[in-house]
Amino acid sequence: MAMEYVPPKHDLDRFNCPFCNAYAHQQWFGASLAKYHNRQNGAFQHGEIIPDLEVKQCASCSKISIWYEKEMVFPVLSFAPRPHPDTPDDITVDYNEAREVLARSSRSSAALLRLAIQKLFKHLGMPGKNIDNDIGALVKQGLPLRIQQALDSVRVFGNNAVHPGELDLCDEQETALTLFRLVNFIVEEMITRPREIEEIYNRLPEGARRHIEQRDQVS
Repeated sequence: MAMEYVPPKHDLDRFNCPFCNAYAHQQWFGASLAKYHNRQNGAFQHGEIIPDLEVKQCASCSKISIWYEKEMVFPVLSFAPRPHPDTPDDITVDYNEAREVLARSSRSSAALLRLAIQKLFKHLGMPGKNIDNDIGALVKQGLPLRIQQALDSVRVFGNNAVHPGELDLCDEQETALTLFRLVNFIVEEMITRPREIEEIYNRLPEGARRHIEQRDQVS
């Protein structure tokens, strides 16, 4: 996959742009003096001072975002990475809705991502009811250990002692951002890579594939 997504954050000079999604340098500018347009004479007049207002410009696309009191207020979307291109359509709907509400409610975003992960497990042939059981079954099918560990880490956030086997989430934004990355990781490992390997294998000459299949049957 591409390099890890770095969400916009006030104390970082480089992160994924909320407009073009490129991991790029962000130039910060003070914007303490607001201005407004006087329609009568076409001139700009000084407005009130807003000391905590800042803007940043992306070195990749040159678009500007607006920050107030160290929080990005425009654009309101794109704190989270975009869905993997191979994400199934019904899961993409939930994923994108989770992106849209993240800035307003990380708890709502995490709940939508929990639903997306359950649907993804079903897409991979799992029941999608007990996260713990589904993780174990996916590991047997080839889910990399690092993703299993990450899933288990998220699974035990919150009140897992009361609800074992469920994906019980707190409402922290970092938890939701971890879930966004996990959905994309699972899609990459369990959907994209197997498809790419199959495509490579299918390009082999028929005789070579027949020989491999016969060898594997003997072994």
